[in-house]
Amino acid sequence: MAGRQPFMDTDTADEAVRATCDDATTCKRFATSKGYWKDPYIQYFARSVGERKAPEINRGYYARVHGVNHLLDAFIKKTECNCQIINLGAGLDTTFWKLKDENLMPRKFFEVDFPTVVARKIHSIKTKSFLSKPIIETHSTDSLLLDANSLDSDRFCIIGADLRDISTLDEKLKKFQLNPELPTMLLSECVLVYMTPSQSSNLVHWAADTFHTAVFINYEQVNMSDRFGQVMIENLQRRQCTLAGVEICQSLDSQRERFLKTGWEHVDALDMMTVYSMLPQDDVARIERLEFLDEKELLHQLLQHYCICWATKDKLSLGLSQLAF
Repeated sequence: MAGRQPFMDTDTADEAVRATCDDATTCKRFATSKGYWKDPYIQYFARSVGERKAPEINRGYYARVHGVNHLLDAFIKKTECNCQIINLGAGLDTTFWKLKDENLMPRKFFEVDFPTVVARKIHSIKTKSFLSKPIIETHSTDSLLLDANSLDSDRFCIIGADLRDISTLDEKLKKFQLNPELPTMLLSECVLVYMTPSQSSNLVHWAADTFHTAVFINYEQVNMSDRFGQVMIENLQRRQCTLAGVEICQSLDSQRERFLKTGWEHVDALDMMTVYSMLPQDDVARIERLEFLDEKELLHQLLQHYCICWATKDKLSLGLSQLAF
């Protein structure tokens, strides 16, 4: 499949990937405006609610947000907040602020993304006190490190780096007090799929080598070899956005295999239709009343083409392999 993709200039391809950050943010902003979940911070990263999104898109984002948060919150509670989080390709994500509001703050929360994305996020934080105040409140001294491409405080750090450049990524994280001895959760949402299989495997391998007690949560496409998957690929290619790692998105087995081959001990994977059916059904019933969904089959197809895969290593015997829905 990779061989049939048109050659594309790396800068153009990277720019298209960076644009997906805005897509996710505006979709989340719209869904929260409809009441799918609460996020008082997303409005500061998306300029407006934007055009209407289809109900199946809103439900898909609901499943994504609640699925990832379910595993994230369970990990933090298992470690009693004595842990660190690394959000790889974080974009304009608001999880740090959510965790502070819920008194589920890890020892430190790291975010990594392209320097241009990081610069935009830092600018929003600097100019909006609703975003900067929680960071200042969790910082012990008068000054924190802040420049165009990085922010570092006691509990929150944003780093501009390319995830394909492992040595620089490792160097920057350690410079900002990443602790390999702490239980660590790594998050990636629709990130690895934009890297070649060897690049994403290198990143996943680095994580397994660096942390002895860790969970890696990966949310992205799956079952991409059928017609519905091909249409998704073609739609993205029209926007010059190539899924360089799509061959690993062929099945849940291929998703699991990436982690099993790179040093992770235990791996689970579920498609999002299954996750959606396992979320608290009283809240699912609530959100299904928000908008009429004409084509339930389309929702099912969409959810069957995304998955959550989570891998664990557990030297400290915290019971991380028991994390589940």
